[in-house]
Amino acid sequence: MAYDAARYGSDVMVDAMKAHGLRYVSLNPGSSFRGLHDSIVNYGGNSPEIIECPHEKVAVGLAHGYAKASGEAMGVILHNVVGLLHGAMGIYYAYLDRAPVVIFGGTGPMALERRRPNIDWIHTANVQGNAVRDYTKWDDQPATVRSVPETIARGYRIAMSEPRGPVYICLDAGLQEDELTEEIPPLDPARYRVPSRIGPDPLALDRLARMLVDARRPVIIPGYAGRDPKAFDQLVELAELLGAGVIDTGIRLNFPNRHPLNVTGSDDALSDADLVFFLDVKDFGKPTQELDRLARSVRTRIPADAKIVDLGFNDLEISSWSHDFTALHPTDLQVTADSAVALPMLLDRCRELERADPGRRPAREERRSVLAGRHEVVWEGWRRQAKADRDLSPVSTSRLAEEVWEVVKEHDWVLTAGTASGWAPRIWDFDRAYRHPGASLGTATQISISLGVALAHKGSGKLVVDLQPDGDLMFDPGALWVAAYHKIPMLVVMFNNRAYYNDWEHQERIARHRGTPVENAYLGMEIDGPAPDFANIARSFGWYGEGPIDDPEQVRGAVRRAAEIVMSTGQPALVDVVCQHE
Repeated sequence: MAYDAARYGSDVMVDAMKAHGLRYVSLNPGSSFRGLHDSIVNYGGNSPEIIECPHEKVAVGLAHGYAKASGEAMGVILHNVVGLLHGAMGIYYAYLDRAPVVIFGGTGPMALERRRPNIDWIHTANVQGNAVRDYTKWDDQPATVRSVPETIARGYRIAMSEPRGPVYICLDAGLQEDELTEEIPPLDPARYRVPSRIGPDPLALDRLARMLVDARRPVIIPGYAGRDPKAFDQLVELAELLGAGVIDTGIRLNFPNRHPLNVTGSDDALSDADLVFFLDVKDFGKPTQELDRLARSVRTRIPADAKIVDLGFNDLEISSWSHDFTALHPTDLQVTADSAVALPMLLDRCRELERADPGRRPAREERRSVLAGRHEVVWEGWRRQAKADRDLSPVSTSRLAEEVWEVVKEHDWVLTAGTASGWAPRIWDFDRAYRHPGASLGTATQISISLGVALAHKGSGKLVVDLQPDGDLMFDPGALWVAAYHKIPMLVVMFNNRAYYNDWEHQERIARHRGTPVENAYLGMEIDGPAPDFANIARSFGWYGEGPIDDPEQVRGAVRRAAEIVMSTGQPALVDVVCQHE
């Protein structure tokens, strides 16, 4: 609630943030936004609510996770140049993952005569947004307080317009702290809403529907389509209608993992396809190519005579700096549209075409049966592998996933990011769109993204679970404090192989190729001698903690105790499970 006193530029900034529905701002404190900070706390009544973080990268990652899980934008405030540079990696990953994060930065004062000696000079840049311009959708630095409402309105709209992504708005420290000499009229947020989504060319969509319906052995590969929760059920209906196999990229949760038409992991899924349908996918290669990891060469698994069709954003929002656009692949039809708009339209058209030709039904049924058989072959292989490794100590990755699942399935649950090297989708039942906001990204991202996912579900009654790699947490152990301080309930189960094993494998591969000693691959790769005591670290930050546990028979009991703590008290809990390297 506003106080009866002078108003400042930063009050206008807070009004604009609230007008566009920003519920939270994450930050690590900095003097370049001291005016804005004061206005949020005292003028805004801690609205947006501040989420205090130990590092700027954690602050951005948390907002990234919140945006993925909630579908809403979240704010971040970064301290001038140094805070921006600390947060840069988080911004880059939000850009790669299409997360709508609205980043505010302090700078200056730009008026030279108002700067403190040294510190305000070395922490100010000439157009600060240059540092992140190559991996944000937009940046701006308003020169007057009167410009601020429009700038924030535009930034919010751009961040939330598909394909979504981060924006950066730099706010002069002088403008924040200046007392207003005139009333700045607010913008009416109802007249500055996010624009409508991008719809498909009707003729192109009709052609796409006809190609799908005419295909005898179609395969659907969805990417970001699952950002819209409705796509989960729509894709099930489309796959069943067409008798199509589905290979889920995991970028978002697009399709139930136990559905018989889910052929993710099948070596035969693409071998006889006559049409491959990419649905809002950036990287066509990863789910369809065989990789020779040593030679760095790839070979497509799509048959040469198969049609390739695509619906998504295609060449929109492509960076000239980052090669996240990936390889250019040949296609027989590309339809530019937001899948949230186009998928239900496509489904309706396919229904019409199917009803017009009931003679296709026997072939569809036969195809569904073939794909269900392939699904079962894949799952049976996973079950055999899990059984063979079940009694290993340290704990096998499959056993870790199995024991956690036996506890998790008793709750309404959400998995935050990583899947324990893919084992959670091989054992758990991902039966709802909200179960998983999408795959993990690079190292040093998972704990912060997981915090954001947990914040998005705070108060929902859901058990939020993070299968947390040890190497990732080693970057940001202080992030654990955030959950304890802000009372964010979450269960962390360490997937702790005491190594940076992804890179360790690379070194083993190179050593075998070159004939150098494979036994030296651990150098610069192990997280051992001493091994971090993650349970003790967690307890020191106010968490409940158990472990380390290397006996598979003890895992379930520890996870159940920790889950009960989280669900009954809201206290975050961590169980440290020591695992096999892979």
